[in-house]
Amino acid sequence: MSESASASEARVSKNFLEEIIEKDLADGRHQSILTRFPPEPNGYLHIGHAKSITVNFCLAQKYGGKTNLRFDDTNPVTESVEYVESIKRDVRWLGFEWAEELYASNYFEQLFEFAIKLIRDGLAFVDDSTAEEIAAQKGSLTQPGTHSPYRDRTPEENEDLFRRMRAGEFPDGACTLRAKIDMASPNMHMRDPVLYRIKHAHHHRTGDAWCIYPTYDFAHGQSDAIENITHSICTLEFVQHRPLYEWLIEKLGIYPSRQYEFARLNMTYTIMSKRKLMQLVNEGHVAGWDDPRMPTISGLRRRGYTPAAIREFCARIGVAKRDNLIDVSLLEFCTREDLNKSGLRRMVVFDPVKLVITNWPEGKTEMLESENNPEDPEGGSREVPFSGTLWIERDDFMVDAPRKYFRLSPGKSVRLKSAFIITGEDYDADENGRITEIRCTYHPDSRSGSDTSGIKAKGTLHWVSAEHAVPVEIRNYDRLFREENLAEAEGDFLDHVNPDSLITIPQALAEPGLLDDLDAGNPARPHFQFMRKGYYYEDDDSTPERPVFNQTVGLRDTWAKVSKKKK
Repeated sequence: MSESASASEARVSKNFLEEIIEKDLADGRHQSILTRFPPEPNGYLHIGHAKSITVNFCLAQKYGGKTNLRFDDTNPVTESVEYVESIKRDVRWLGFEWAEELYASNYFEQLFEFAIKLIRDGLAFVDDSTAEEIAAQKGSLTQPGTHSPYRDRTPEENEDLFRRMRAGEFPDGACTLRAKIDMASPNMHMRDPVLYRIKHAHHHRTGDAWCIYPTYDFAHGQSDAIENITHSICTLEFVQHRPLYEWLIEKLGIYPSRQYEFARLNMTYTIMSKRKLMQLVNEGHVAGWDDPRMPTISGLRRRGYTPAAIREFCARIGVAKRDNLIDVSLLEFCTREDLNKSGLRRMVVFDPVKLVITNWPEGKTEMLESENNPEDPEGGSREVPFSGTLWIERDDFMVDAPRKYFRLSPGKSVRLKSAFIITGEDYDADENGRITEIRCTYHPDSRSGSDTSGIKAKGTLHWVSAEHAVPVEIRNYDRLFREENLAEAEGDFLDHVNPDSLITIPQALAEPGLLDDLDAGNPARPHFQFMRKGYYYEDDDSTPERPVFNQTVGLRDTWAKVSKKKK
């Protein structure tokens, strides 16, 4: 793990996985630990995977061990090199580096020989039953299963059939290899589970060399054992798989890897199902896997979330034994905290209205100095052009302002950020009452940093010089779903998609220096705080001719306030 990835993971109290590891090391069960992150390359990683990545890599790092990246590539129908490369990119972006890059397909021959051993030991058989027949044989939680009519085939017959399966003599679905365990087991996974199935499909690594593929349950534990994984850390949905994991290792007499389970990440207003995320992409509800509204790591990266913020989020939610629902606002809080320390302050006006300073010398432009980030002592400053005609936000002016309105109105004074105090005079409006121009005077002795005017202005406004403003596109994001707990929501999950999850401002106006901050050849793009607006990040669609910025998070959690009002 990189140095940057280790800062926030240290915690005073130990979680149950740390206690297990420390006991194993103290008892001499292991001299060092080896974990693994084993994604199936059938989609893009999401924030839930980020938690699993963080748990596995940080545990290994804390105890001087290593972590393998192993791709569970046992289903050629849904997997691709595109997903493999995206997963590697995401893991590295989060700040982690694996010891070895491995694939379940590396072990296909060895797994086949494991299956032959089970057959010869009378612990596996080839079953000609259909998928529907096998499901019926399984019984139910209250009724035991029934034996397959093919369960008593001899080891010799089973081995011959299994080798013929490998040779491609049978079509997809014609037969499977099943373990022979206990059809009356209270654990449904132990009722003669399928170990191999036929799939005549091209594999992204092995090509057409194989037409039979191991199931997850057969490949996973054996791959752990082949690699000598000491602690196989999974999420809670695999608890019921553990007895089969242990049964296979025991019957094969291989390295005794052990499986441990922790609570997966469930987050408010968020879908974590790869299948449903793929549906969002395929049906056009989002622009792709890296749409900034998606909970994918690539989507979070494109939106402007930082690896440090995601790691801090994972550290704060911790490792638990019970599933719970984490508020997405915690992730946003961690991001806000991180970006507050690093985001460059810039001024961008989203809904501009013209402000004319009537006593400003005609044709004069003055360069004013403004801090890049007041939270960063080494952040330096920049020069911003100031002239007699500016753009300010439309809602920063009100004709008949209430007493506690601390922005601009006729007769009221405000400070322009890093510039001067101004006092509102009058305005022009169109026939619909929409303000078209505001006029004011400035106080020359009120310049920021050397104010001797004695005028007290409670409000501070951001602004952009009209002569120097550059147009930029702004993309503001809201929750992709309107329902807090989608697992308990009625109807189809698509019924709860938020139609206002993306609001585009096609032509906001920015200070000219913003474009100087962008370097198309530098992948480490700067993060910005657009003053009084939020944190923003340059989008992949951005070009020098048409800069585009995504809202990462707002300056404060306005969503929580809105939600409380609704309740």
